[in-house]
Amino acid sequence: MKSKLIVALDVDSYERAAALVERLGDSVETYKVGSQLFTRTGPKMVEFLHARGRRCFLDLKFHDIPNTVAKAVESAVALRVAMLTFHTIGGADMLRAAAAVPNHPLLLGVTVLTSVGGDVADEVVRRAKLAVECGLEGVVASPHEIKLILKAVGEKIVIVTPGIRPAWAEAGDQKRMMTPAEAVAAGASYIVVGRPILAAPDPVAAAERVAAEMASS
Repeated sequence: MKSKLIVALDVDSYERAAALVERLGDSVETYKVGSQLFTRTGPKMVEFLHARGRRCFLDLKFHDIPNTVAKAVESAVALRVAMLTFHTIGGADMLRAAAAVPNHPLLLGVTVLTSVGGDVADEVVRRAKLAVECGLEGVVASPHEIKLILKAVGEKIVIVTPGIRPAWAEAGDQKRMMTPAEAVAAGASYIVVGRPILAAPDPVAAAERVAAEMASS
C-alpha cells in the first residue's frame, strides 16, 4: 500500500459508507470494514471497495475454534481482502490454523484494545510475540506499545495502530492515543482513523490534513 492511512468505515449503512468512499476519492486507498458495517452489509461493501479500486481491511477480530477460524480465513481469501484480524487471546492453535490457510491476506493479531486503559504493555508484548510465533505477519496495537513490540519481535512485523487522534480532534472512547505524526514517528506501519475524518464537515480536507501530519513526522 502506498499510504499508511486506513480510514475506518464505522458507519451503520451501505449507502453512507459508499457515499463516504466516493467523496474521499483518491485521497484514501484503504478502508477498514468492521463488525458494525459488515454485519449490516456483508460482502457487498467489500465488493464495492474493490470495484472502486480500493483495498479492504476486514476487521472482524475472529475468535473461535481453530477449524471455524480457518474456514473464515478461506472465505476472506475468496473475498480478496487485504488484511484480516484475530483476537490473540484465542490462543496458539487458533492462530496457527489461520496462518496455515494458503494465499491468505495479511494476518493481524489484536493485542489489547485501545479503549482499555492502565498499564498493559507487558500483555501487549506477550500477545505480539505469540502472534509472530504462530505465523501471523502483524499485530494491531496502541501506538504507545509500538517501540516495545519492535524491540521484542524485530523490525519486520507489521503494526497497525488504532487510537489515532489528531491534535484537533476529540478523544472519544480512546484511552491510549497518539497523533498521526507521533504514531508514524514511533514506527507504525499503518494508522487507522475513523471519527476525525468521518465526522468532519469536510472529510476530504480532514483526510488530507491527517496525511500531511503523517508526512511531517
